[in-house]
Amino acid sequence: MDKLTGIHAVKEALEAQRPIDRIAIAKGRQDTRIEEIVQLARKQSIPVRFEDRGQLDRLANSKDHQGVVALAAARAAATLEDILASANSGRGQMGLIVLLDGVEDPHNLGAIVRTALAAGAHGVVIPERRAAGLTDTVARSSAGALAHLPVAKVTNLARAMEELKEAGYWLVGLDETADKTYTEVDYTAPVGIVLGSEGQGLHELTRKRCDFVVSLPTTGPVKSLNVSVAAGVVLFEALRQRHAASKSK
Repeated sequence: MDKLTGIHAVKEALEAQRPIDRIAIAKGRQDTRIEEIVQLARKQSIPVRFEDRGQLDRLANSKDHQGVVALAAARAAATLEDILASANSGRGQMGLIVLLDGVEDPHNLGAIVRTALAAGAHGVVIPERRAAGLTDTVARSSAGALAHLPVAKVTNLARAMEELKEAGYWLVGLDETADKTYTEVDYTAPVGIVLGSEGQGLHELTRKRCDFVVSLPTTGPVKSLNVSVAAGVVLFEALRQRHAASKSK
């Protein structure tokens, strides 16, 4: 991952509007130049995190960072409005959006982006915090798909879910404990598929906002699948149902 360290390098990148995933600033570091960086970042909707200096040392692999480290992004993040506009622009298409509740492994994020694009999804929504960013690792893992599918960063995933509901979307969450299986849901309407993090699954706040919570039936000792595999199973069930519905018309 490309890292920019030092006040001048980070400010220059912001002024040039280079894609930046996030900026880390040492706690207690406050002066006019730092404030300029914070304001520039906010104008471009780039997350700024204030962290212990030791964390910045580890992030930069050096102590020579002036209390500022920026992580470059493979591409600029989209917005939820961008994805909804993309979904609405397709004639005869129903929106299909993937929402990730804290997927932290960039390889998983990249694999989900590639699968979502192949299944005809209109975009992926990720939270700004406690989630993988749009790094070079994600781009490589997506095998080029990140360049074609919009990925939106939102400050509050629960609020984004409410916005999708207001736009007419049904939200389907995956949880291994759910009684309803993934094939028992209709995916031919506008749908948002919600997947949890690798370790914890869906957070309770996210789960409560889902209209349906479904599971993937498994056999033997394996009770859950990798999140990118689970995404593929449900996305291609949605694609199957949509193809069947279009043929029956």
